[in-house]
Amino acid sequence: MTTLPPPEFTLDFVRDPGTLTVRLRGELDYDTSDDLLDAVLEQLTAGQAPRDVRLDFGDLTWIDSTGLSTLLMIHRRASTLGATLHLENRPAVLERMLLMTNVLDHLTAPAAGEGAGAELEEDGFSGAGAT
Repeated sequence: MTTLPPPEFTLDFVRDPGTLTVRLRGELDYDTSDDLLDAVLEQLTAGQAPRDVRLDFGDLTWIDSTGLSTLLMIHRRASTLGATLHLENRPAVLERMLLMTNVLDHLTAPAAGEGAGAELEEDGFSGAGAT
């Protein structure tokens, strides 16, 4: 019996005016979650913050609890910048996890508002380092 290696985890970014789209491929788990978080935070803080952050999961093959935690962190950072997170093309494995943990509505809630970025500065945290 031959065991195939897990699919390679890759990220593609597309920036349109006001929108950051991130396409994920492969497994979002303990081994890859930091890569996603670091790359998205870098994109969020490069230039003008987007109004919408779209995560496209069309080619996601697996997600574990670390991956879910990373989505929550991305939501927090995006909201702090006044951006709304969108979870698009969710495969069954992601949909089940979102429903079981009851976080879908939280993750896709509209951004808090325009003043959210100022709150970070007052607390002494930057969008890149706060958790």
